[in-house]
Amino acid sequence: MFDWDLLRNTSSVRIMMQLAQERGMDPAQCLAGSGLEPDAVNDPNSEVTARQELTVIRNLLARFGADAGLGVEVGARYHLSLYGPWGLALLSSRTLREAIEVALRYVDLAFAFGELTFEESGGRARLIFDDHEVPEDVRPFLAERVLTGIQVISRGLFTAGVPMSRVTFRHAAPSDISRHAAIFGIDPDFGALLNETAFDNAYLDMPLPQANEWARSNCEQLCRDLLAKRQARTGVAGAVRDLLVRNPGEIPDQTAVACALYMSPRTLSRRLNEENTSFRVLLDEVRQMLSEQLLDHTDMTTEQVAARLGYAEAASFIRAFRRWNGCPPQEYRSRTGRYTARVPELV
Repeated sequence: MFDWDLLRNTSSVRIMMQLAQERGMDPAQCLAGSGLEPDAVNDPNSEVTARQELTVIRNLLARFGADAGLGVEVGARYHLSLYGPWGLALLSSRTLREAIEVALRYVDLAFAFGELTFEESGGRARLIFDDHEVPEDVRPFLAERVLTGIQVISRGLFTAGVPMSRVTFRHAAPSDISRHAAIFGIDPDFGALLNETAFDNAYLDMPLPQANEWARSNCEQLCRDLLAKRQARTGVAGAVRDLLVRNPGEIPDQTAVACALYMSPRTLSRRLNEENTSFRVLLDEVRQMLSEQLLDHTDMTTEQVAARLGYAEAASFIRAFRRWNGCPPQEYRSRTGRYTARVPELV
């Protein structure tokens, strides 16, 4: 479930505001209804929610939506330097495969709406943008912006970029696809089942020219810290999270948490749904956070960490950890290298 209240930096909104100004649209009109002021958007320390950005997108489309390939024009302005630690982590990755793993692990720090996934088969690598949770009126714009952004990022990693073998969009073809052809190097297919970019998987394991393991590791830590800050929970979700971390050795189930909050499990599910989350999502967040702390700061084995987090078997924990971090626990520990001596347990 996409979190419309997740905070992000203002770079994306600033790009759209600048484009609107270039076309004669006043910044106040571009930001109307979003609760944002131009000065705040230009402040590098400011943050906005995805919901606020969505309002700005709709304002832009209301004025310039008839312009074919508007999403491509906007997406072409999303250079790696705008993404902060996330962009630097990609730039310093060893290979394109590792860069994709890092990108998807911390994709909430980018400006994507919906879900971005990676698949590899038949000699082809594919990045797929699922926009089913995105409101229908902004889907074409956001699909174009996301896929164009992927192409721009590839050019930031490789000087010449990665040649696309196929680009598809779910929406109907616009009247003019010259912008699309210019950015992708090929004519995309429209009216397809998926929004995707595909390329030869031989590029996945080619070394990146600016690889730096120390820089990537440190940037990943910054990504984790920033994401944890932005995902800080309040309301009922915050109360649930507090109960889940209170005693990690005995993580309570949903019934026990609901009882502690003086409500039924059904009411708890409804209240969490109103806050755009679920008990399962919160439990996953807590387990991920605690697993990284235990691996970073103790010498506990994978089996011991799994038991501490309430898993019946280590294999289930390893599968979950691979989903969270793109690698198994032991590889994560060897990559980060933060545990050096036995210290008091954090939980």
